[in-house]
Formats: sequence, structure tokens, C-alpha cells
Amino acid sequence: MKGTYQYPDGSQYKGDWNADGQREGYGHMKFPDGAQYFGMFVAGLCEGHGVMVFSDNSRYEGEFRQGKFHGNGVFTRCDGMKFEGEFQGGKIFGQGLVTFSDGSHGLPRNEGYFEGNRLIRRGKCADAVLAAERAADVARNVKP
Repeated sequence: MKGTYQYPDGSQYKGDWNADGQREGYGHMKFPDGAQYFGMFVAGLCEGHGVMVFSDNSRYEGEFRQGKFHGNGVFTRCDGMKFEGEFQGGKIFGQGLVTFSDGSHGLPRNEGYFEGNRLIRRGKCADAVLAAERAADVARNVKP
């Protein structure tokens, strides 16, 4: 079933609900700080593909698990700096590529294996970047 609910903290959810009254399926969540999420929910949490737009206009487009960035995706900061690659538990973790706001990747190139948002080992990761771009495209096109 579809519906809208205004939470006591000012958050608002509009979308699909399951029989137990949890957010389930496609929905749009607005948070008190101005952040918004558009995408899929499972058991009340962001799960599957979605787009999170933060109050400073930074955004993540890609896969979520249990409410966190998890899987393939693209995170773009408000200043235009971007990471395309793998995420785990809400952090950059795995293969990916950093692109600075001027379109460069740094010297030496910021591409390879990341843990905890830090580049650990440089290397080519075109497949991870392609998977991230595909996941972001799916996330942008998720519809009710």
C-alpha cells in the first residue's frame, strides 16, 4: 500500500509500506536537515538501489544495504570531487577511482584499492568503475 507519514523529528516518508507498517518498496524520504533519499526500502531501511542527496548537495547514487552505502556506486561531493567504485558499510572500501573537480585523477593517479576511504594499493580498476556507473544509472532510474 502507498501512503505518507510525518515523523515527530520532522522527517517525512512518502511511498510503499508493508503489512507490518514498515517502509517497503519504493519511497522518498525527506530528513530534517534537508537531505533526501529516493529509492528502495526493505524492512524500513534503504536497501537495493537509491539516490541520497545531502543538505550540502553532495550525493550518492548506487547500492544500499541495511541503510548504508554498500556495493557499487558513485559519490559526488558538493565541490565536484567524485569517487566511482565499491562501498562497504557506508564507506569507500574496495576498488575505485577518484576524480577531482577539475576532471583530473591526480599524479600519481588515485585509482586502485581503498579501505576506510584511503587508497591502500594503486592499480587499474576499469571494471569496478563501470559497475559503479551502471549501479548509479539504475539508482537514478528507480521508479515507483
